[in-house]
Amino acid sequence: MYYHVNGELVPADEATVSVRDRGFMYGDAAFETLRVYGGTPFEWDAHRERLQRTAETLGFADAVPDDLRDRVDETLAENGLDEASAKVSVSRGVQPGKLTPGADVDPTVVVTCTPLPRGGRDGQRVWDDPAAVQTVRTRRIPSEAVPADVKTHNYLNGILGRLELRRAAGNREAADECLMRDMDGNVVEGATSNLFFVTENGLRIPSDDLDLLPGVTRSVVLDLAREESFPVETGHYSLDAVRDADEAFLTNSTWELRPIASVDGIEVGTGPMTTLLQRLFDERVEAEYY
Repeated sequence: MYYHVNGELVPADEATVSVRDRGFMYGDAAFETLRVYGGTPFEWDAHRERLQRTAETLGFADAVPDDLRDRVDETLAENGLDEASAKVSVSRGVQPGKLTPGADVDPTVVVTCTPLPRGGRDGQRVWDDPAAVQTVRTRRIPSEAVPADVKTHNYLNGILGRLELRRAAGNREAADECLMRDMDGNVVEGATSNLFFVTENGLRIPSDDLDLLPGVTRSVVLDLAREESFPVETGHYSLDAVRDADEAFLTNSTWELRPIASVDGIEVGTGPMTTLLQRLFDERVEAEYY
């Protein structure tokens, strides 16, 4: 494998960044994970805009290079990959080892990739089974402390949630995803995924005004649901509302739409709306990328 590091393609085992890089030292970096179909990054503009927004929030808006898409394409081509997950990272770069950032930024820009199976109508899921989901005590960091709508290298919140799953499992297999709540007890999202659930009244999703990261795939699925005139409601929901749902699923760039088999051991499972949205998503990918 070859990765793109600061404008150069290098073998993966030689790809390094400085131990004084602020992305390593403080999580002072922005990133995006992209699904690649047929050699083309899915929803590139949306991912690029969110990366830019994160960099602006962190105070290094000019660090995102204009040729970032070219670097992604070069990385995919060098590795002969048309189906992949690609990750782009932009850090503030190397600076003196103090917390306050310096005004001058020499960013570190890295592109990595991982092979994935084909997507679309004739594709293969990257997951084997619907997800077992478990609620954790770890709460989502309030946006008043760390903005929830930016995607930085500091993923400790999600890591702590996933570690909680491991501790709870003991000698058993851990759940596939944790379900996190905000400080008021509202269900918000998973460690790396957005939540959808279905009731007799339609499709329900936690509102954007909660402490969550609105995902790119989440946005696409919402568009598909509205195009089909599905009743869609965004709001503040309790854990019981999700446990009592008729259907539920998770979304992210790699999983696409992954049905939820159970929440805290309570069976939820897939259903007609989840199945239809999966098909519509696959058909959109097929039409636009193959």
